[in-house]
Amino acid sequence: MTTIKTSELTGAALDWAVARAEGKRPSMFIFQRTGALADEHHYSTNWAQGGPIIEREGIATSKPNAKGWLARSYLFTHYTSGPTALIAAMRCRVASKLGDEVEVPEELLS
Repeated sequence: MTTIKTSELTGAALDWAVARAEGKRPSMFIFQRTGALADEHHYSTNWAQGGPIIEREGIATSKPNAKGWLARSYLFTHYTSGPTALIAAMRCRVASKLGDEVEVPEELLS
């Protein structure tokens, strides 16, 4: 495990952290040699999976400029950014539940 800023999470590492924030046990995930999650959790790229979290948690997104997206939590306690609305929102979910830094398996950072 290695510690990474929530604002820097992407790909499989972000999806793994979202799963943790959603109360799923990390031990349930089996990593393929590529570092991808062996199951079908793709919260940060699949609106069918990430969208319900955004709605349930009241996460708001906006695109203030061409550089990317912003997301904020319902109670305005966490603000995050990302290249897409879904990535920004999933970072916001992780930050609001797990904090500004999280521990993730090193295999997922490649």
